[in-house]
Amino acid sequence: MDWRGAFVLAMGLAMFAGEARADAMLKDFPYPHPVREFVFTSQGQPLTMAYMDIAPAGTPNGKTAVLFHGKNFCGATWEGVIAPLATAGYRVVVPDQIGFCRSTKPAAYQMSLHQLGANTHALLDSISVTRPILVGHSMGGMLAARYALSFPAATAALVLVNPIGLEDWSAKGVPPSTIDELIEGERKTTAESIKAYQQKTYYDGRWRPEFDRWVEMLASMYQGPGSDNVVLSQARASDMIFSQPVVHEFPRLAVPTLLLIGEKDTTAIGKNRASPEVAKTLGNYPELAGEAESRIKGARLIAFPKLGHAPHIEEPEAFNAALLDALTSLPSTP
Repeated sequence: MDWRGAFVLAMGLAMFAGEARADAMLKDFPYPHPVREFVFTSQGQPLTMAYMDIAPAGTPNGKTAVLFHGKNFCGATWEGVIAPLATAGYRVVVPDQIGFCRSTKPAAYQMSLHQLGANTHALLDSISVTRPILVGHSMGGMLAARYALSFPAATAALVLVNPIGLEDWSAKGVPPSTIDELIEGERKTTAESIKAYQQKTYYDGRWRPEFDRWVEMLASMYQGPGSDNVVLSQARASDMIFSQPVVHEFPRLAVPTLLLIGEKDTTAIGKNRASPEVAKTLGNYPELAGEAESRIKGARLIAFPKLGHAPHIEEPEAFNAALLDALTSLPSTP
């Protein structure tokens, strides 16, 4: 069975597994591979970082790909990318960041992109991963860029899949919001509001039934015991994303970089708080991607004109073919 067949089988099994029950830790949500735990101490408290570690299914090529999820996503949402990478010979490591999904959601934690990057660096060191290829989607793109800036010698290459943060929303006129205000907004989250937002912002008004699984995954964490910590973590993440831009540091990136961009994406943090005049200028991904390509030395842009915020979920075969081809052509770093 090739990776396409394996992907279809995995999707079928996942769909038959049923909807996720209300659970802040996603214990009842099926992940595509066994979930392991990295226990460590950060900011004076014990934390557990969940992750998947998938061995090459084909002939090993000696490379490791680390996949970073977005704010409204989890490690599980990479399931359609893991199998093709493993089949091509890559070891694949997929963490759930602290504050998200199956990892600890501490009641007290100063969340920063550098802190999350340092947590991931510690995880990778514990499992003997030294110079991985970082693949980051959405918020994970911001995090992967920060990781590459913080640990350049420990980064082989950078792949940014519709990263948010290709623009500085505050500098463009979006007003800030307090954590308390963000918490109130998060408390209003429902499966219906998640779907409506993603359909409008991520998929250019389109929807397919298989996308519902990821809505159910996210919505389930906002229900039942532990949901208060989910709300708090999500609010902190929104503040982190808004207040810690990496776009101004793109010229400092010193690793081979790929940009894989669905051009129908219109994601922009705080767009709902901006004036109509400012809001209409935000989230222009074709323009933002071109600007990023020009500011990151040696970057290569691969555009998907008909796809949105999550091209690896929307059209996995086209995305994976482009990703694997681009990875083989990446220049080596010393």
